[in-house]
Amino acid sequence: MDEKTLESFKRLSNILDTLRKECPWDKVQTMKSLRYLTIEEVHELSEAIIQIENLKLKIENSADAEDNSQFSILNSQLKKELGDLAMHILFYCKIAEDEGLFTTADVYNTICDKLIARHPFIYDKENYHGENWEQLKMREGRKNVLEGVPDGLPSLIKAIRMQEKVGLTPSPSPDGEGSEYPDQLPTSPFKEGSGVRPTEEEFGQYLFDLVDWGRRHGINADDALCLANRRFKEQHSC
Repeated sequence: MDEKTLESFKRLSNILDTLRKECPWDKVQTMKSLRYLTIEEVHELSEAIIQIENLKLKIENSADAEDNSQFSILNSQLKKELGDLAMHILFYCKIAEDEGLFTTADVYNTICDKLIARHPFIYDKENYHGENWEQLKMREGRKNVLEGVPDGLPSLIKAIRMQEKVGLTPSPSPDGEGSEYPDQLPTSPFKEGSGVRPTEEEFGQYLFDLVDWGRRHGINADDALCLANRRFKEQHSC
């Protein structure tokens, strides 16, 4: 970490220390009271990332000066959202220190230890035997690979993460050559003209299969649906 970055971290830490002592709102916050606010911050960061990445694609195919100006605005917004989330993380650490749970250093050392343990092919080559990411996680005492998927994840993201974690791998090429899965789209439960409505379970399975098909072809279903939602909103905002 360079000196400028270190100084900025110390500055934020000192500001939070002051606020915890002198601000009526900050001094009474708990991890529980901050939780829903942090969720909001994560969604705001997600939105900022989607906006700037979509604009990057647009700029690649355009020389519009207005797009470049908009990029500068979105870049500043992304920086702000990252700062908000970074503040929340350090705020939790301060609360934990006040409650005698653990220190900020404990938090950063814990993630350092975790990263080293998860990358034995870099840090412990002698004891690395070709385990993949999920197998390395199982060393930590997990009972199954899905144990680390939070129940509260949005259903679409949860489907993606579960499919990734059970070890399914994307097709190596657009035509599916070499894949253990068929390349065609999942069979739809809808039968034109049959008058039979699919059940909620059938429709859910179809969505799950579509998510898997997209994932195996390098398409993140959540990103794809975000893009479709944004286009729909733009088309109907006139």
